[in-house]
Amino acid sequence: MSPLLPISISRAASADAIPRAAWTRLCPPGHPFLNADFLAIIEQHGAAARPWGWTPCHLVASDAGNTIVGLLPLYVKTHSHGDFIYDWSWAAAYRQLGREYYPKLMSCVPHTPVAGPRLLVADGPDATAIRQALVDGAQQLSKHAGASSWHVALPGDDEINLLQNEGLLISDDVQFHWVDPGCGDFDGYLSTFSAAKRRKVRAERRRVAESGLSIETRHGDQIEAAEWPLLHALYASTFERFNNHAAFSAACFADLAAALGRRMVAFIARDAGVPVAIALCFRSDEALYGRYWGGSGHYHSLHFELCFYQGIAYCLREGLRRFEPGAGGEHKLARGFTPTIVHSAHWISDPQMRQLLSRHLARQSEAVAEYRDAAAMHLPFRCDTAPD
Repeated sequence: MSPLLPISISRAASADAIPRAAWTRLCPPGHPFLNADFLAIIEQHGAAARPWGWTPCHLVASDAGNTIVGLLPLYVKTHSHGDFIYDWSWAAAYRQLGREYYPKLMSCVPHTPVAGPRLLVADGPDATAIRQALVDGAQQLSKHAGASSWHVALPGDDEINLLQNEGLLISDDVQFHWVDPGCGDFDGYLSTFSAAKRRKVRAERRRVAESGLSIETRHGDQIEAAEWPLLHALYASTFERFNNHAAFSAACFADLAAALGRRMVAFIARDAGVPVAIALCFRSDEALYGRYWGGSGHYHSLHFELCFYQGIAYCLREGLRRFEPGAGGEHKLARGFTPTIVHSAHWISDPQMRQLLSRHLARQSEAVAEYRDAAAMHLPFRCDTAPD
């Protein structure tokens, strides 16, 4: 096969400006976030648009015949909300030294701390060259836009070495992931717990079962557009409680549900038929991703039931091997979510800041590994069933 070179890099001002066929060809099949719909919809509804500090500037790699052969989701950002690289202290350090940290460039899935490929390139003899062209394009855009940095949040494992070899610094963080131990059903899963931890989970589930609430599982294509305002109000209440901004609107959720269908999963609790809590998740063919929770009133253990236990039970029914319930949360340990190190990559244009951040990240990496090991000591499993 003859090579596709030369490769040209262009920019797209929105995800829907890129042909659907290119997204379908280059994105992982069945992925709930990397597809022709998710990014386009959240951009159209403003969750990842200029008024909220996200300016889409996606890089498109094309071959000599103008066929799109690579994509790099990319945003120019003026803040650090919703990208999950936790760099507020970096911005503060820049200010202390009289320098500007924003704008910065972000390759990520907005408002979504899910690891996965970011350099979207099909396998083939020129895949390495195409990825290289996308990396070069992002670094050149960073200089052209006067950005302090380019960040790749939670790239795929096979991209880490490439990015590090291109001069990007690597940062570490801990998420808590559930991995199916091959237990069959929820009772089989609980059988891997120590007796005391098993009793605690059963007690929490019993309180919910005895509360009079009904719980249902519905996919996006099973939720009518007219239902979303009430469900959205539950989601938004979580952000209002902490004086934060709820990025997604009810209309955005409705459009995502219609487009993604079974790739959206909602666990809904009702009191006398009225929704009082929701845990909104997304799924691929292999994994469930917990994203948003909200509820009205106080119902003992309902958060654990909807956000964790219903998700685990769903994975076991559907044959999904992994459940990633979102960022943070040491309370996930007691429910069997294993501390897992994830990575992000950072290209820092200023040599002095790069040197400072390199030393900082080296120390942070050691601390993150120590924390992961310490947290793993609190998993609920019996000694003979504990994961490696």
